Amino acid sequence: MSTSSGSSTILKPGHPSRRPLHATGLALAILSFQTLGIIYSDIGTSPLYVLNGIWSSSGPVPPKEDVIGCISAIIWALTLLPLCKYVLICLHFGTHEGEGGTFALYQGIYPPKFFESTPTHDSMMAGKKRRADIKPPNSFRWPMLIWALFGTGLTMADGVLTAAVSVTSAVGGIAVAKPSVSEHVVSISIGFLLVLFLSQPLGTARLSLFFAPITFTWLLLLAGTGIYNITKHSGIFRAFDPSRAVMYFVRTGSYDTLAGVLLAVTGCEALFANLGQFNMISIQISFTSLVYPSLVLAYLGQGARLIVDGEDVISNIFYRTIPGKHNGPLFWVLFTYAILATLIASQALVTASFSLVQQLVNMRSLPPIHMIHTSDKTEGQLYIPVINWILMLATIIIVAAFNNATQLTNAYGFAVATVMFTTTVLVALQMRYVKHLPIIVAILFLGFFGFLDGLFWGASLKKIPHGAWVPLMLGVILLMIMTFWTWAKGLEDQFDRKSRKRLEGIIIPEGAGAIFGDSEKREEGEFVALQEQDDGDHCNKTLYLITPPLPDAKGAQGEERRVIARLNLLAIFHGVSHERGVPPSFTSFLRQWPSLPAFGVFLTTRVLPVPYVDDADRYVVSRVEVLPGFYGVAQYLGFRDEAALRMDEIIARVAELEERYAGADPDGNERAGARRRVARLLELARHPTHVIPHYAPKSKSLAMGRLSPIANYLRRVLIEDIYGRLTMMLPEGEGWLAPADEIIHVGVTATI
Repeated sequence: MSTSSGSSTILKPGHPSRRPLHATGLALAILSFQTLGIIYSDIGTSPLYVLNGIWSSSGPVPPKEDVIGCISAIIWALTLLPLCKYVLICLHFGTHEGEGGTFALYQGIYPPKFFESTPTHDSMMAGKKRRADIKPPNSFRWPMLIWALFGTGLTMADGVLTAAVSVTSAVGGIAVAKPSVSEHVVSISIGFLLVLFLSQPLGTARLSLFFAPITFTWLLLLAGTGIYNITKHSGIFRAFDPSRAVMYFVRTGSYDTLAGVLLAVTGCEALFANLGQFNMISIQISFTSLVYPSLVLAYLGQGARLIVDGEDVISNIFYRTIPGKHNGPLFWVLFTYAILATLIASQALVTASFSLVQQLVNMRSLPPIHMIHTSDKTEGQLYIPVINWILMLATIIIVAAFNNATQLTNAYGFAVATVMFTTTVLVALQMRYVKHLPIIVAILFLGFFGFLDGLFWGASLKKIPHGAWVPLMLGVILLMIMTFWTWAKGLEDQFDRKSRKRLEGIIIPEGAGAIFGDSEKREEGEFVALQEQDDGDHCNKTLYLITPPLPDAKGAQGEERRVIARLNLLAIFHGVSHERGVPPSFTSFLRQWPSLPAFGVFLTTRVLPVPYVDDADRYVVSRVEVLPGFYGVAQYLGFRDEAALRMDEIIARVAELEERYAGADPDGNERAGARRRVARLLELARHPTHVIPHYAPKSKSLAMGRLSPIANYLRRVLIEDIYGRLTMMLPEGEGWLAPADEIIHVGVTATI
């Protein structure tokens, strides 16, 4: 927001808000090790259930050539998708700040409209120059947004299913050693899941210290058991021949098998989505040196044992192929690490869901939700109570409803395939419109990997009647909620921009002559403040509130003038628009409480298409010349930044600004007054009052021909009955922006 031409702090265009992590030598080795506990916990637990997802535990033993063909399909799926697509290609398409994931890809293609007028760092300036050459069609914006939101919704649905499938599969191993407890696998799994979700309020900082060593040991155990099992049938190495996979599908015509093969690459999206927490080189090193070979050896070993000991291992291929006795020490070691690894995988997806919800709330695609940041040191570690309890209930219901891991794997995979295809489309668009590669490169990438993703998506689609309808239903519900909220909030923001008024048209300084120059331009209910005296402290000037009545029949215009009180408080008037003018919260505050605070801040929040914004670039402060004691503050946030105001930083900027103003005063009076103002402001800033507009939406009638009555009725129901009630239930800022006793909601009727 801009209110006057006063001086302000300036964001430095050459100062980056965040850079990709750079590390070499020992630091790079440590960073690569740390990736194990965050990125690979999902794909690393896939050997628990993949082969039994292809061949049912109660079904017949597959022929030798079928086993080799399916293992070949798994190996080449791991090679082409996680290795080639994500590790070797997609990691190069992170943002300038090193962020990855579908949401970051969309933000890179279609940044917010104010992006070009708000250069906060060199990546934005470079992006502006690049987009000047080739711009994506604006008609694609909403379809791409809906596509990205659908992928995001399915990712959160994937979080529910990951916890359900992985934990149930790991716990199911106890029935191998203790058949008597096989009927209690579901209840034991629910017990582990309850512990997982009930521990979320504690935060993940301490637990994360053990993530990487546990996953590292788990992968070594997979590789070791795989090598041992391969010695039982060395002919399994024929699976490296891709023709074996092709001949399997030609011979059997079993297209549904791809839905089981897809389970081997679940979690590969995490390689790209977690790019911002690490860097490209560390992910490439850890995946190629440990994760990929460990998984390949594990699947080869399971295939070899299935060929040799088919009848003995088909009931639970992972646990029954562990070397030694089924109740021996190695079995219980692997069982323990399997439980820990699956809990880590579940934790990673739950944490990712929290992060996604934070991004969506910041980008105004979800209602404001109470968030708790669990770490003062690590940015991005947060806990969202309502999301945690929803995930817990959904996961427990799914585990209880599907009853066993085999049924759960039918539901799993659809969300993964859809998100992978979403990434392929967005990366292809990035190749053309952001990286400016030749269009043939984008077409080849989309054609090849889109074909592979399409094969897996089609196979998982056939599982809809057998359980895949669950993630589809969850994804569609979340998509409808996010699309509806994005649309309604967009209409509200348009109203906010159009209803703003220039402060110069409401307030005039002392000696300006007429109260309001041209009285006919003034509308009923507008407020004019007049400066009358100057006692050395700008915040104590006497101000007058002028309320013009309606003109009489003769066209005469009278005025009623009264002194307006100055309240001893700091008020922060919130507004999200980047347009010039004071927010509706200010005029509504005057209308309801005809008084002015001693100090006021006109706050405008802008969420930029970057994950984080540096503290040095977070606030831009200007002085409102026509209203003493008031300041304009623009708050810049990344879509993963905490939305709470940092009052100490704002006060520090105000102090710098006042000092700069007072520096030109030769007799020192201004400097003394500035010090008094800052001292008083510091005292009031301990308990500021947040003035937040509460929009009461009213649907306006649209002319749509014969369909107008029906369309306007539906529009009125959506805006007034649904959106209006939701905004009353979930007011802006309540409980997360500031304590409830520091917030005032002022009503604004918004015709949208």
